[in-house]
Amino acid sequence: MKVLVLGASRGIGLEFVRQYREAGESVIATARDDAGLERLRALGAQALRLDVRDPASISGLGWQLDGEKIDLALHVAGVMSHGGATAPPSRDEFDQVMRTNVWGAMQAIPQVAPLVEAAEGKFVFLGSQMGHIAGVESSFGWVYRASKAALNMAVAAAQPDYPRATFLVLSPGWVQTDMGGAGAPLAVDASVEWMRRTIQLAYKHRHVSFLDYDGTPFKGW
Repeated sequence: MKVLVLGASRGIGLEFVRQYREAGESVIATARDDAGLERLRALGAQALRLDVRDPASISGLGWQLDGEKIDLALHVAGVMSHGGATAPPSRDEFDQVMRTNVWGAMQAIPQVAPLVEAAEGKFVFLGSQMGHIAGVESSFGWVYRASKAALNMAVAAAQPDYPRATFLVLSPGWVQTDMGGAGAPLAVDASVEWMRRTIQLAYKHRHVSFLDYDGTPFKGW
C-alpha cells in the first residue's frame, strides 16, 4: 500500500509514518524543515519538503507526486488557537489558522485527490471534535473551531468531484502532543492505532463520514 502523510514533522503525523512503516507500507511524508525531514528519513519514508501555508510550496506538490497512485492520503497539517469569543481574534491569528487548517487542505485536494482516485483509495482529513457544531459547549479555541468546521465543509463539498475515492474526516481525540498538551488523556500512539483501524474498516459512503478516532460517528456536523 502507498501511503501519503501531509504534515508529518512531529506528533500525530510522524506517528502515522512510524506505524505504517512498521507495518511494512511504502510511505511518502512531508515536513516543513530539515529536522522534520530527517526524522522522516530515519523512519524509512520518502521525505518531501512542504509548507501548506506557502502557495509556491504547495503548488509544487503535484509534480513531486507525478505518476504516483496513492492508496491512502492523510492530511494532518494543522495549528491550534486558544482565544474565546469575549474578544475578537487578531488578523494574524485568524489568517494563520485558516490558512493552515482550511486553505492548505483546499490547495492539496485538487493535487492529491486524483492520485487517490486512480487507486480507488481513501483520503483522510484530521478534523476535530471541536469543529462539531452540534456538540459545541464553549468558545475556547474559537478560531480553531471555526477552521475545523470549515474543513468539514470543504471536504464534503469536494467529494462529489472524486467519486472513485473515499473521503473521511477523523477526530484524533484529545491527544498528548505539543498541540494537545501533556495533560491530554490519549497517548499519540494509541490515537493513531485507533485511527488506522477506523480507516481500514471505513467503506465508501454517499456522503463524507465524520468519525471519532475509534470509528464512532458524530451526529450532525
